[in-house]
Amino acid sequence: MLYFKQIEIGPMQNYVYLIGSTETRKAAVVDAAWEIDTILKIAAQDDIEITHAFITHTHPDHVGGHFSGIEIPGVNELLSKCKLKVVVHKAEADALKGLAPSDVIKAESGDKIDVGGVEIQLLHTPGHTPGSQCFLVDGRVISGDTMFIDACGRVDFPGGNAEQMYYSLTQKLMALPDDTILFPGHNYAALSHATLGEQKKTNPYLRFASLKQFLAAMGYR
Repeated sequence: MLYFKQIEIGPMQNYVYLIGSTETRKAAVVDAAWEIDTILKIAAQDDIEITHAFITHTHPDHVGGHFSGIEIPGVNELLSKCKLKVVVHKAEADALKGLAPSDVIKAESGDKIDVGGVEIQLLHTPGHTPGSQCFLVDGRVISGDTMFIDACGRVDFPGGNAEQMYYSLTQKLMALPDDTILFPGHNYAALSHATLGEQKKTNPYLRFASLKQFLAAMGYR
């Protein structure tokens, strides 16, 4: 059976996910940046071994590093405490510092990674960053900062691209079945998750009939 846990952690309302098998007791952690010891403690309490660290994108609040004068421990600390593979889209693999090549799986869209007998599929969704990716498992999509409940990720950071975001939202995420459950990268809404069918009705960033309208709404004239 699927082991799936959503954890809100850190000062930026990040969601971290543990995804794996209740039978093999192995799991992947998604976007482990803050409070690594807390994440490991939760996994240990559930008798879960973390074998993979999946990364939706390489902003410091999702992987660790320097941010606004704060040092976020992230995947480097995680690797110092347990043996695992780091799964990152190939477009952003070079942004990870201090990792051995043998620690990293450079992923492409469509790749399927086996985690303790559970298959997790990767979907490249650029826009927030060039290598942003979502993870599909058992009718769920973990969307990182590509899509939030009733919102989408910013495109005004370095590497952001509004046109790519539009196509990631409309041609990739919205192409998934309506009953797919969206699990975002931050707790920015009253709900912690919602179906894509519900988001088609309530998310204002999915209501634009054309790229031109979307770009205008995002401040591009």
